[in-house]
Amino acid sequence: MNQIEVFEEIDAPPDVVWDVLLEFDSYPEWNPFVRAIDGTPSEGERLRVRIEPPGARAMTFTPEVVAVEENRRLVWLGRLVVPFAFDGYHEFHLEPIDDGERTRLLHRETFRGALVPVLLDADAIEAGFGAMNAAVKARSEARASTAE
Repeated sequence: MNQIEVFEEIDAPPDVVWDVLLEFDSYPEWNPFVRAIDGTPSEGERLRVRIEPPGARAMTFTPEVVAVEENRRLVWLGRLVVPFAFDGYHEFHLEPIDDGERTRLLHRETFRGALVPVLLDADAIEAGFGAMNAAVKARSEARASTAE
């Protein structure tokens, strides 16, 4: 098992950050890592996700949404062909901080399977998570400042 976690503290409440994360149609405009998501973020639904990790090969996959808690967490499970060859359990967690005025974003993926040692470019994925988190922060903070 390999796990990558990247945190970001955002000067915007969780509902604003949540809205930014779920506006899949706008991802190509601002998201440097997850370039596109098609589908509905509901448990049991399949998404079509395209990622472009920095310095690594782009890929498109179709994970299943396994958990959605409004303003708190979005989780999907992606698989390469068959279970336990290369599985990725991808999570976004939003934790309210400073009495809910700010948000701590956790972006995490847990990789399992026989092909993980061969296929996982952990450095590129971690850099992608960092770039996406920074972009979520910038977009959320801009939105929160105009709402005040």
